[in-house]
Amino acid sequence: MTRSTPRRPRPRALVALAATSAVFAAGVGLLAGAAGAASTRPPAAAPAAQPAAAHHATRNVCRTPAQGFLQCWAEVQTDSTQPAATGGTPSGYGPADLQSAYSLPSSTAGSGATVAIVDAYDLPTAENDLNAYRAQYGLPACTSASGCFTKVGQSGSSTLPAANAGWGQEIALDLDMVSASCPSCKILLVEATSSSIANLGTGVNTAVNLGAKYVSNSYGGSESSGETSTDSSYYNHPGVAITVSSGDSGYGVQYPAASRYVTAVGGTSLTRAAGTARGWTETAWSGAGSGCSSYETKPAAQTDTGCTKRTVADVSSVADPQTGVAVYDSTASNGQSGWLVFGGTSAAAPLIAGTYALAGTPAASTYPNAYPYAHRSSLNDVTSGSNGSCSASYLCTSGAGYDGPTGLGTPAGIGAFTSGTTAPPTTTAPPTTTAPPTTTAPPTTTAPPTTTAPPSCSGQLIGNGGFETGTAAPWTASAGVIDNSTGEPAHAGSWKAWLDGYGSTHTDTLAQSIALKAVCKATLAYYLHIDTKESGSTAYDKLSVQVLSSSGTVLATLSTFSNANAAAGYPLRTADLTPYAGKTVTLRLTGTEDSSLATSFVVDDASVTLS
Repeated sequence: MTRSTPRRPRPRALVALAATSAVFAAGVGLLAGAAGAASTRPPAAAPAAQPAAAHHATRNVCRTPAQGFLQCWAEVQTDSTQPAATGGTPSGYGPADLQSAYSLPSSTAGSGATVAIVDAYDLPTAENDLNAYRAQYGLPACTSASGCFTKVGQSGSSTLPAANAGWGQEIALDLDMVSASCPSCKILLVEATSSSIANLGTGVNTAVNLGAKYVSNSYGGSESSGETSTDSSYYNHPGVAITVSSGDSGYGVQYPAASRYVTAVGGTSLTRAAGTARGWTETAWSGAGSGCSSYETKPAAQTDTGCTKRTVADVSSVADPQTGVAVYDSTASNGQSGWLVFGGTSAAAPLIAGTYALAGTPAASTYPNAYPYAHRSSLNDVTSGSNGSCSASYLCTSGAGYDGPTGLGTPAGIGAFTSGTTAPPTTTAPPTTTAPPTTTAPPTTTAPPTTTAPPSCSGQLIGNGGFETGTAAPWTASAGVIDNSTGEPAHAGSWKAWLDGYGSTHTDTLAQSIALKAVCKATLAYYLHIDTKESGSTAYDKLSVQVLSSSGTVLATLSTFSNANAAAGYPLRTADLTPYAGKTVTLRLTGTEDSSLATSFVVDDASVTLS
């Protein structure tokens, strides 16, 4: 088919997050309504009474989003009196308080680890505010100049999204909670272009691709029947601890906290308890999200019997804004700036991400949300408090052992956040006694061998990866593949590679030859959008991603996609090219379409990065 043929049929609309959000919300509402009529287990005995504390007015810092977008969960006190930025002691718990409450080895662990924070929009003052907080509490500076702090857009570039003061307060909270729990950690802030699941999920993929082993997410929305597909695109990262806030709306499940691949973090009210061994006590926070997922398969580590699918939460930490944490944000939002007191499970997710970082690198091919279930004794069991009414009472009321609002409990050190696998110590045989060596003539001296410098394992090999030249070169492509029409938007810029989408028998190809350096790790990355008029799970139209030798022999098929993989947005796809180090190979994408119903495979921002 040539471009003289009428333009491709208009593709099926992208998966409508707005519509699915409405359906999910309705499903959750029905579930909550049915549960609300059931009786609730009486709460466990409360701890010793605390002195009465003033009740503060609070608000969520993010406006209620449009359908299809997600909510940040930060809650700020609106009536607390705070000192000027240059002096005084801020209200709210500081790093020393949190480290004490959770027995964190923050002064001795975490060095070199990178914790990523994924949020929407930009906080222009993020680095300055972060270091104002750290200076106030005597923590080491964390700057971009030193390499401790990095801020990127959702695709990893220096192009940042528009500023948003509400989400900016969320960012400030997240940065300060990672600093409080793991002050020796590096911090990577990934700012999504908007609060859509596709953009925030792309930010998670970017964080992992940039090397973060701990990724904090303080946002959520209603569950949906398509969320397991979203899991596969954005949240399924073995060997990476991904923490997600459980939500601030009380009993009810939010996504992505419901994902079976993440650590869902609930919330508590944290108060001092003088005269006790721990010095602190906690109850479930009434705002923390919890419950039984409608769609997610139950992880093997979960053994509770009142929910056949995934249960939320896994663990918890302080989240009640009435017992909140100190945060510094110089960008005004709703007339507030400077020192503020925050809560919400938005505070808990980054604190737990920092705790994972203190515990060490997760074991490869494991899901760190399973670790606490193997180390329950290393958690503070929270045994009182409730976040609502439900049929299986433990899903909304705290008691001994596992419960929904607080999960298995809060950190009591870092033991619950380790994989528990360590290499056995090496055994050294006792020295043997030998006769003194005989004296021999000294060896002749020879010139040392010349040393060849290893190749530089850095840089990026793909040419015109974003197609913004408006031509194919150095790619070779079928006619019409390089495209800037509005029928399919680009991931970034105006141009992209659009394979197929005709609704008739057709094949498109896109290829580029690259020379891979010896001894270097090479990673292929690209953003792929698929939409289709097909329905069901049968693969009618396909895209293959292959590696070919210089003679044209197929060495490997890296990935195969089809109409069954259609989804909104541009998920980031990656593949390892290291097995072909030292060779010149061709990367080839081939889209094949059958005789009816269009499927479009749209590729953008491709790269091969050496490391």
